[in-house]
Amino acid sequence: MTKKISKFLVVTVLAVAVLTVAGLYALRGLKTITVVHPMRGPAVQAVYATGTVEPTVMLPVAPRISSRLMELWADEGGRVHKDAVLARLEDTDIKKELVDAEARAELAQKEYDRKAALVEGGAVSRQSFDQAKTELQSAQAVVEKINASLSYMTLLAPDDGTVIRRDGEIGELIIAGQPVFWLAGNSMRVVAEVDEEDIALVEPGQKTLIRADAFPGEEFEGVVQSITPKGDPVSRSYRVRIGLPLDTKLMIGMTAESNIIIREDKNAILLPVSAMQDETVWVVNGGLPERQAVKTGAKNADTVEILSGISESDFVIKSPLTDLKEGMEITTRLRSWNIRP
Repeated sequence: MTKKISKFLVVTVLAVAVLTVAGLYALRGLKTITVVHPMRGPAVQAVYATGTVEPTVMLPVAPRISSRLMELWADEGGRVHKDAVLARLEDTDIKKELVDAEARAELAQKEYDRKAALVEGGAVSRQSFDQAKTELQSAQAVVEKINASLSYMTLLAPDDGTVIRRDGEIGELIIAGQPVFWLAGNSMRVVAEVDEEDIALVEPGQKTLIRADAFPGEEFEGVVQSITPKGDPVSRSYRVRIGLPLDTKLMIGMTAESNIIIREDKNAILLPVSAMQDETVWVVNGGLPERQAVKTGAKNADTVEILSGISESDFVIKSPLTDLKEGMEITTRLRSWNIRP
């Protein structure tokens, strides 16, 4: 019995000793942490904005006089040339007015001619002649006005372009000033809203990469044309116009996501985003972690550009622990990592 008790005590002492050593080892804070080397790769600093595709020039075509639509000669998607007839409005009443006005003008002309022949011989007074002249001019002005109104009943294309919208059907009453057609020129652009925090970085001439849900996987190029000088105090943004090439596949009205390229570096020093803590990283020197301040540049969801503070040969902790402290004893394992395209 005594021997069994002795063996039990020996085993118990050894177990306690092992646990004690392990506990002391753990108290020392020794951890195994993954480190990486910075890599070289492309970095792009861009300003993100959303906007809508619209024509550079958009012209409304509307009647000046309310009337019914009688003829349509153009439709959406059609190309038209300047002064092409797009539609005709009902003009019966105006033509009747014109007949009456021309008849009055003809009578006024005859009366003027008669008094002009008599005034020289003194058969009529100068005052009577002047009155006939005034009545003739007034009658002619009425004819001119009605002719102008008659011309308004034919809707003409103000310039070369494409009909992008038609609002109106034959027989429908069109109110004066209500556009029947919208014409667009050949060139298009993206009108985007840029946050006021980023607008100082944007300048005319900057390359822009554009994506639209209608064309998944495709990317289109544009160029910043202009920046509105007055921002929107509610949305805290500025309007930026981005020109598109003539052969673009983007269509008017599409929503477009734009990345305005501010700066590109094809051989930048990069780190995983997970390595960053504010504007610092953790490097390992002599087996001990040290906090190192860095200057960062372009960022995306996976990587961050390092402008200064570390070199390619440094060992950088990939994902620093929250309880990591300078001088803490750790073990490291070096791992490779990839830059996502």
